[in-house]
Amino acid sequence: MSRGHIGVLPRPTKLEDESYLEFITSFRRLAIQEMFPKVAEHGEVALAKSLEKGEIAKPAEGEALPLGEIKKVFGKNPVTPTFQRFVRTQQEMMWRRTRESFYRNIDEVMAYMDDAEAKCPERIHIDPDFVEPDYTRREIHCQPGGYTDDPMGGIVFHYGTKVFYEGFNDQDELHIELAEKATKPADGKVERILDIGCSIGQATTVLKDLYPEAEVWGLDVGKPLVRYAHARALEHGKEVHFKQGLAEDSGFEDGSFDMVLSYILFHEVPVKKMKEIIAETFRVLRPGGVFSIYEFPSNDQNQVSAAHRFLIDYDSKNNCEPYSPGFVASDFKGIIEEAGFVVEQGPGLTNDFLQSLVARKPD
Repeated sequence: MSRGHIGVLPRPTKLEDESYLEFITSFRRLAIQEMFPKVAEHGEVALAKSLEKGEIAKPAEGEALPLGEIKKVFGKNPVTPTFQRFVRTQQEMMWRRTRESFYRNIDEVMAYMDDAEAKCPERIHIDPDFVEPDYTRREIHCQPGGYTDDPMGGIVFHYGTKVFYEGFNDQDELHIELAEKATKPADGKVERILDIGCSIGQATTVLKDLYPEAEVWGLDVGKPLVRYAHARALEHGKEVHFKQGLAEDSGFEDGSFDMVLSYILFHEVPVKKMKEIIAETFRVLRPGGVFSIYEFPSNDQNQVSAAHRFLIDYDSKNNCEPYSPGFVASDFKGIIEEAGFVVEQGPGLTNDFLQSLVARKPD
């Protein structure tokens, strides 16, 4: 049976699972917050020495140091493979125990989503003929079944990302910040808002709190996430719409939204699809509408540290982030501008690793 919630967070079905996952949270914190800074510091110093000694050729002005050279130098640190193993292992342990725990309660969880759909069908929009493209059916962050193929994926994602964020987003604190800092149109008109790649709707529902008179939509390709997002919103009394669909082919009318928000969506899609999503967002925004974007660093690899290039490459190959290297290497800001947006720096975030951009559709 369900053990209830701590605030908005569902509790695992057994206390021993909750305790185990708290251990995994501390294990992840050790790897990310304590080990990686040491790996990064050692690697950056070793790179600088290798360049100074001429062991590595200095890249031409405007060019980035080859990733292969970075990996070679970082790999000499004996702590590096331990860090890499820890990152992968804690993720595997996290998903395994989270799924085991909530799957014990599968009948109740599925009934929770079925009941929500039956009570308020007008606010959940799922086309039974919709087929998820192959590129979306990847086990991002090693989540079994990914965002599309595990019917319990919503609640598993919810608690799994609680561990992933190392306890910093237990009560949607991160998503509250993102929604609060989303930029309004200059004319102040906010009647319709779209959250693309909304997952379980954590930012979507906060946007409704901030703009109670607006019609708020969350869009995601993952049916399990959309179903859980709808049930969660209904449980907390949030009148929002959720739709399963593609951010590059949303089905919404031209110029029908005043604001659009995306959070760490673009590094999880191929660059070709990223361009299509940006073009689609431009289409559905009205003139003067605003697109708030929170994403990985990108555009100019010389501005992304060697340590973070090393980490992102590892993350791609060993943590199932297949599309992030292409994103990081892209001219993201330039691609947004090519779609017709006027782009500016967005508000600063507590997580200063992320870039924050505001893209405005000209009047």
